[in-house]
This record gives sequence, structure tokens and C-alpha cells, in this order.
Amino acid sequence: MKTILTLVDFSDASTNALSFAAELSRRASARLIVMNILHNGDDEAEIKNRLQSIESDLKKSFPGLECEFLIAHGNLVPTLKKILAAQRPDLIVMGTKGATGLKKILIGSNTVNVIANTKVPVLVIPEVARYENFLSKGKNRIVLATDLETLENDSAVDILKEIALLIIEPKVRVVSVRPKNTFLPDLKRMEREFLLSVFNPEIESERITVFSSNVISGINYYLNKNTDSGLVAMIANDSGALIQKHYTREMASHTHLPLLVLHDAKI
Repeated sequence: MKTILTLVDFSDASTNALSFAAELSRRASARLIVMNILHNGDDEAEIKNRLQSIESDLKKSFPGLECEFLIAHGNLVPTLKKILAAQRPDLIVMGTKGATGLKKILIGSNTVNVIANTKVPVLVIPEVARYENFLSKGKNRIVLATDLETLENDSAVDILKEIALLIIEPKVRVVSVRPKNTFLPDLKRMEREFLLSVFNPEIESERITVFSSNVISGINYYLNKNTDSGLVAMIANDSGALIQKHYTREMASHTHLPLLVLHDAKI
């Protein structure tokens, strides 16, 4: 990763997400862009002062961090698209509140708009999550929840590997769900082997099969039983609709875990 972008609105959720973004940027020696989009009635001078205060705090808390601050005007998605085209970040980090907040934000609001209308990976950070846990040995298991559909873009999960390498002794679990007494088709078996190969040999990885008639229920069951998970990753392969329709509603019960949304498409 060379550049990480995070959006701040001075809420507790975005401030918490900023800490994640800063620590990831510091560990990856990446440039951090902190962006605020002004709304009608906002005092630009006040916003600049608050951003300067944040910059001062970041320099104290994250020595050596390379960061810059942007103030933009306009609606979220078109304004963000212009910034993405100019800055070309490898990752967007956004914050969210608790379970109610995740449902509200991911279904039809800011975060889902970003996921659905851009092709940059988005790391959604719950307000209750702490980057110290996310990057520590105690929460070093990463769950890649997948339907094992063949990826069109083989590099779609590369950013997940980069993030995993920043964690102490990371382990990746490729988790798929299928009903009992069913067999995995050859194409899905091949896709699973490909996903495992992405992380080897640098990162230990393993395949996990959960038997359930409902994909999300199976994933949630697995996460409840494995509390060493620190990050959940999912792949959107149809412009965000998969994330909206099948994942986020039920994943709201696990808002204590950061959620990395990847895209099976080239930026």
C-alpha cells in the first residue's frame, strides 16, 4: 500500500477509524490522506482549525507518519471520485457506530454508496473496535468469507494480504458455507485453492467449511465460536449489490469486527 484515504466528520466513529488508518499507514510506510467534505453551512475556517488539531495529535501519537489533509466541497460520491482519480489511494477507511449504526450506514447511506460506486477496497471500522486489538497477536486471525465464485480479477485479494502482513503472526482462514450433505464443485474447489495460494508461503492459511443452509448464519456461527478473529473480509463481485443484499444486514451483529470490502474489478 502506498496511499490510504480516510474520511473524517469529527464524530467518535470517524475519529476511531482515523486511528486505524494512521496505524496501518505507519506500519506500511504509506501516505495517509485525511479528508473532510464540507456541507452547506459548515464553517470552513473552523474545519481547518479542527483538522490542524487532528494533525498535531497524529504526529504525537504516530511518530513518522506521513499525512496530509484535504477539504473538499460537494456531494459525497462525485466529490470522492474526483479525489480518488487524483490521489489513487489503495484503501479507503471509514468509521461506523454500533449495530444500529452499521445497518443504517451500510444499507443505503454513506458507506454503501462508497462501496457501490467506487472500486477501491473499503475498510469499515466499528466505533467499538480498537486498532491495538486488530493488529495484535490476540486477534490475528483473518476470516475471508467467500462464496468461492471464480474471481475475474486475480489481484482482488492482494490488499488483504498486504494488511495481513502488518499483523503479528497473522493467519488467514478461507471460510465458505454450504448445506450439509452437499459436495463442493470442482470450480469452487479450484477457487478455494487459489485463494489459499495467494497467502502462502508468507502467511499461514487454512480452509474452513461451515455447514449451514444460510451463508450469513454460518459465518456468524463461526465468528461466535472463534473469538480470535480480528478482521472479516468479503468480496463484492457485482458492484456492491452482493454486499448490500447478502452480507451487511446480518453482519451487523458483528460490528465489533472491522469489515474489509474487496472488489472483483479493476479500478
